[in-house]
Amino acid sequence: MTPRLLLYTRTTDYRHDSIPDAVAAVRAHGPFAVEHTEEPADLERPLDGFAAVVFLSTSGDVLTPAGRERLRGYVAAGGGFAGVHAAACTEYGWPWFGGLLGARFTRHPACQPGRALVADPGHPATRRLPPVWEFTDEWYDFDHTPRGRTRVLLRADETSYDGGGMGADHPLAWCREQDPTGGRMFYTALGHTAGAYGDPVFLAHLIGGLTWAGRFAE
Repeated sequence: MTPRLLLYTRTTDYRHDSIPDAVAAVRAHGPFAVEHTEEPADLERPLDGFAAVVFLSTSGDVLTPAGRERLRGYVAAGGGFAGVHAAACTEYGWPWFGGLLGARFTRHPACQPGRALVADPGHPATRRLPPVWEFTDEWYDFDHTPRGRTRVLLRADETSYDGGGMGADHPLAWCREQDPTGGRMFYTALGHTAGAYGDPVFLAHLIGGLTWAGRFAE
């Protein structure tokens, strides 16, 4: 049976113009079936038939209380979760979600070219990336580094762009195996522009992370 992803893109704050391109790219390039929704009620139903739930550039409060409990139960039972870009700008009032992601977005400089550095080349999200990756994005800053609680996959080289606020240790993508359930969490801060979703290197990063979160890649 083809594994299934639930791709959620609801926004109640800033909405990225890149969302339609992102949805089309995930549908076209992944080894999975994609169910895309922006309806909160779809997160209130049983989620155990999905290999992973993906929040892609969600923003603001996007879940009902029942949806929060359903997602929490799904992750606690070993379900996979992935967050892309503005997922870190989501559900600020729900501490559990911040703990799931590992860090919260605080600010970003202007969208501009910069360099991402591969911190862990042994992961499906980084295996096909060059060690130093030239890319254009918003280069998110976070309220703290998730290092130590997560496996950091990519970090930003703040010397390569203007306005970075985290210093030399600036994670951009990370993952974690959830103890004791064995569920997986993957997050990447990249994916602001529509053009990213036509970039084969970015797609290798994104699809690698999603397949890992859904346990159909190691």
